[in-house]
Amino acid sequence: MVEAAGALLAAFWLGVLTSISPCPLATNIAAVSYIGREIGHPRKAALAGLVYTAGRMLTYAAIAGLLVAGLHSAPQLSHLLQKYMNKALGPLLIVTGMVLLELLPFGSFGAPISEERSRRTAARGLVGAGALGIVFALSFCPVSAALYFGSLIPIAIDQQSPVSAPLAYGLGTGLPVALFGLATAAGAASLGRWFQRVQTFEKWARPATGVVFVLVGIYLTLVYVFDVTWLTPG
Repeated sequence: MVEAAGALLAAFWLGVLTSISPCPLATNIAAVSYIGREIGHPRKAALAGLVYTAGRMLTYAAIAGLLVAGLHSAPQLSHLLQKYMNKALGPLLIVTGMVLLELLPFGSFGAPISEERSRRTAARGLVGAGALGIVFALSFCPVSAALYFGSLIPIAIDQQSPVSAPLAYGLGTGLPVALFGLATAAGAASLGRWFQRVQTFEKWARPATGVVFVLVGIYLTLVYVFDVTWLTPG
């Protein structure tokens, strides 16, 4: 139970870290700005933020569910994952940490979203808010791709939670949207202050997490790949 709760907390933190990284943060702010501008009502703006977040959560859960289910549907592949997952996790964390520390280049992928397309989608109200969440979730940036495929998917596989862990991750990615929605309803100046605070937080949160990932990845690699037994407790 404690281990499962820790996995969900880790997935949620990965989502929060994703949400405040420059590219996903820009899409979050753009979505809330368009939603708030079209709806123009505090309660509806907050509801739109929740719908947007739900769209992201369902998208990440669907992708993870398909990946994990596909991997476990083949008995031989499932056996290989159970046998070698611990060995692969260390190097994956090291690579992800290096991406967060900007020591490795990582190409973007996913369909680029134009400003006009975002504006048209947002103009559709709450349905558009959910659609924006889905579309922006599918547009992986370097950091979000590294965190999702390099860290979250291994957690989902290890914990056999193809739904709960991705949902927690999606909640983290969309969490700032509700806050930005309220700030947007309050006025542009409030939104600017929130943006500055989040930028300041991201400047230390991302590299700090990158260092932790690299250190934990080195530890797991030494223990499970090189069998350095004196590092294991007991």
